[in-house]
Amino acid sequence: MNEEHILRKLRVIADFQFGEGAGDALFTDDVRFIRSKTGRISQIVADKGARIATLRSTDGLFTLGIEGANRLHRAFKYPALRVIVRDDVSDFIKKGKTVFCKHVVDADPEIKAGDEVIVVNEQDELLATGKAVLSRDEMLAFERGVAVKVRKGISE
Repeated sequence: MNEEHILRKLRVIADFQFGEGAGDALFTDDVRFIRSKTGRISQIVADKGARIATLRSTDGLFTLGIEGANRLHRAFKYPALRVIVRDDVSDFIKKGKTVFCKHVVDADPEIKAGDEVIVVNEQDELLATGKAVLSRDEMLAFERGVAVKVRKGISE
């Protein structure tokens, strides 16, 4: 399978997972692929080596690196794909700490439990990327519990 065909497939997966336009935003023509021992694509990196995303073998969807989160943050208008947290916890989230429900001030109405999300503060500054543990409505309704399991903060 040639590189162009692989890139097209990855873009289709990204559009399915994150919304139309995500594939083009994430995977420009200059990205590189890192393959696993079995020959399958496992990671997609920028030309400078920053990880954009990892293709999970379990379900064929992506987990985001900070570079990927940056690209989606720039490409999608607020509040798409975002969980918005209080400004006073920004430093903790940047370091990769968990987002709790009590810290969430808003989120994209489309977020469901299990979705890959980007975490921002109230000024829409990127803080981290992670996996939503709850839906938007649950994040806002609950006073306790984990809202987002952070994979990577921008200061890590």
